[in-house]
Amino acid sequence: MTAASHADDPALAVAEVVSAIGDRALAGGVLFCSQKFDREALAAEISSHLAHFPLIGCTSAGELTPRGYDEDSLVFVGFPAASFAMSVLTFTDLDGFDRDGARSRIRHLAANARQEARVLGNELHQVALFLVDGLSHREEVLTMTAQDALGEIELVGGSSGDGLLFRETGVLVDNEFRRDAAVIAILTSSRPLHVFSANHYQPGPERMVVTEADSERRIVYEINAAPAAEEYLRLVGGPASKLDTGFFAAHPPMVRTGGTYHVRSIQSANPDGSLTFYCAIDTGIVLTIGEPVDRIAQLKRMFEDLEQHVGSLDAVLGFDCVLNRVDAEDRQLARQVSEIYAENNVIGFNTYGEQYLAAHVNQTLSGLAIGR
Repeated sequence: MTAASHADDPALAVAEVVSAIGDRALAGGVLFCSQKFDREALAAEISSHLAHFPLIGCTSAGELTPRGYDEDSLVFVGFPAASFAMSVLTFTDLDGFDRDGARSRIRHLAANARQEARVLGNELHQVALFLVDGLSHREEVLTMTAQDALGEIELVGGSSGDGLLFRETGVLVDNEFRRDAAVIAILTSSRPLHVFSANHYQPGPERMVVTEADSERRIVYEINAAPAAEEYLRLVGGPASKLDTGFFAAHPPMVRTGGTYHVRSIQSANPDGSLTFYCAIDTGIVLTIGEPVDRIAQLKRMFEDLEQHVGSLDAVLGFDCVLNRVDAEDRQLARQVSEIYAENNVIGFNTYGEQYLAAHVNQTLSGLAIGR
């Protein structure tokens, strides 16, 4: 079941969710909220009224509600206890992340989740939902570690946001919004489940090599031995006045890994002529500049394909990069995209990055399709 509220008051917003839940027994839930909310007040309401089942969530850079693209809202997805089970594991010190210790904890979580869900029947499907601080710069190591420990259980998720402020995001841990945190929830169900990821770009002809970078801070100083921002602009062919979020969204760098091209989105241009990226970047990486495909046609095909996997869609839990939204708005596609999302019951949030299997990716629509 799903619910959304546009109330400004955290108490009223949570009350609307509680009313929508009614007397349903839930195995767990996922909650995404606008950065506009007072986080302490919202957390207090969640603790008072939604603490009787496992709950994960985070702050967003925009929400996906029954309206499609939305903002200033709180959105909730609940998993009925009759056909779902949910087990949760949290990490609260990402700077001190212990890979070996994390693997052990995740394997233990997975083993227990399967055991506890046996009451749902013999033919069960499992996925891992993952939410992480979108400003932590730790998404890559966490995602690789988690998927390795999960084995055949596929992981999908998103990085928390705070609009386009890039100041402080929050992940819901023990009914508190915390920075430097991540959460994994193993969802087990008797219903069909299918994880997916798709981007809306294809590689263009231009090539650029990162010749100087700070991988820890995700900053590129030089491309093709020239100042990074200057060379990027030259290859794209755009005026300097357009070096902003909309420009980066329209012309995303892409890298080829594992035989497939993935976006490596730019977050900002810096006064010294360098570029800060949303995800891992390093010296020697070869990039191309992405060109848009027909997003509307691609989305329609994608949802048709999801129905081939799970049958009629009950809901799609969506992790949609905020740059997809910016680009859709700039190209005047936002209304059409919203209509397609609404028609296919997409609920979720706009992210600072997406996690799919062992990869931290950018500018994708990743998610979980749930059958009836």
